[in-house]
Amino acid sequence: MPDRPDQITPSHANRPNVRCHLLLPCAGSGTRSGSVQPKQYQPLAGKPMVLHTLAAFDSVARLHTRLLVVAPGDDTLGVPPAGVTVQACGGASRAHSVFNGLDALRRMGADPLDWVLVHDAARCLLTPDQVNALMDACWEDPVGGLLALPLPDTLKSSADGRVAATVDRSDKWLAQTPQMFRLGALHSAMALYLDRDFAGVTDESSAMEMAGHHPLLVRGSAQNFKVTYPEDFSLAEAVIRSRT
Repeated sequence: MPDRPDQITPSHANRPNVRCHLLLPCAGSGTRSGSVQPKQYQPLAGKPMVLHTLAAFDSVARLHTRLLVVAPGDDTLGVPPAGVTVQACGGASRAHSVFNGLDALRRMGADPLDWVLVHDAARCLLTPDQVNALMDACWEDPVGGLLALPLPDTLKSSADGRVAATVDRSDKWLAQTPQMFRLGALHSAMALYLDRDFAGVTDESSAMEMAGHHPLLVRGSAQNFKVTYPEDFSLAEAVIRSRT
């Protein structure tokens, strides 16, 4: 089994040939979005959403590989953007797609101690500055981490459709992506739940947490939201057009 991240020695963690790879799962159906096609391909400002997402990584110099994981038989994009590798190894869930993508990166020659950035295809408003801030914060960290945002709103728990309690939000964060972990450590953490269809693995951080690790929280941006519901498309398009 690959080293746990907290067992990596400084000489290994900071070795000069460590690389970083992008893994973008893009095999979901987007059923909540109300679109007639998978939401990652829904046009925004004249091009599919996923191309806006990939563009956020174009100027991130420390990325060695950009891997897009699509569903088997999916050739929606045709010829992928320059520098992007497409693997049709998407699974039945996001976690399956990520796990298969990690396997694909290993077959492509990635080292277990290399970093992997996993990002949602539907977070199309990410900026290169946010990516670099996460990489700067995590590069020498023994575990890795994720972009996240302190919870801004009052949080309620419910029972039978009514408020049961107001929950203290002072230590609550909204998880975002990218999430950045060592390839071998993340693969090992997820493999523990492979035979249970990744039950409880809601993101890469949750897999690392269930393996006993404590990922670093790096402040993200409210604009780095996940396009999920029909009204999110017009908001995302407005932000894209405002930037150009």
